[in-house]
This record gives sequence, C-alpha cells and structure tokens, in this order.
Amino acid sequence: METISNLIVSHKVFVIPIFVGIFTQVIKFFMYSIKHGWDIRYAMTHGHMPSAHTAFIISLVTSVGLFDTDHFRSGAFAISVILAIIVIDDAVRLRMYMGDQGRYLNMLVRQLPVDEKKYPRLKERVGHKISEVIAGGILGFILTILLAKLLG
Repeated sequence: METISNLIVSHKVFVIPIFVGIFTQVIKFFMYSIKHGWDIRYAMTHGHMPSAHTAFIISLVTSVGLFDTDHFRSGAFAISVILAIIVIDDAVRLRMYMGDQGRYLNMLVRQLPVDEKKYPRLKERVGHKISEVIAGGILGFILTILLAKLLG
C-alpha cells in the first residue's frame, strides 16, 4: 500500500495544480474579506484578485511541461496550452460579457414597472480584469516551480 506522500510525489502533475488552485482561492478569499468584510460566502467568489482559474491552468501547463516524459515537446503539453487559452479567455472576455448583461438587466428591472422582488439583482462582476489574470498566472507558475522543487 502506497503512503500518501508517495501518492503525491507519483501524481504531482495532477496534485500540484489542484493545490495551487485551492491555495489561490484561499488567498483571494482573504484579500476580498479584507476589502469587503468577513463573510464565508466570499470563499467561492468569482472574479477579483488573483484569478484562481488562471493560477490553476498555468500550474497545469507548467506541471505537464516539467513532469511529462517529453516535457515541453509533448502532445499533452500542447493540449494543456490550448486548454489554458480557453480558460483564460473565459476568465477575461466571456465572463465580462456576462457581467455586462447583468448590469443591463439590473438597469431594466429598475426602470420597468415590475416587482423587483420577483427579479433578484444579478451579479455585475463575474469576470476578471487583466491584472487579476496576470497575477493569477504568475502565482500559478511560481507556486508550481516551488512545489516541484520541494517534491523533487
């Protein structure tokens, strides 16, 4: 039977990005709580600094590049880069459009003669600013390199 530490070391391409994503979400929770006050519901907030999605996906790309047998020349690395482009595009561009739609719908509900209790206020901030994505990417890369060195 393998020990937990052996499992972590033998599956580090999988374990490191998960740890990085969770750790980044914890950092985001504390940063958001400092700014907006303590509320456990903030633990799963979307948007804001740093991007946990970006930290996770950059950690995955870095882990595949470091630990795959062909390193940065492998098909797995190429697929992880394509996946990263999709995730980062979603974090920045697509979810910003959702926020814009929420803002417009909230404005319509306020202006139309409708019962506002039937139409709850939508979140207007679900995407990331470029700076939040860059910070998440840097954090994901650095944490992955540090954990890779730590785990050997």
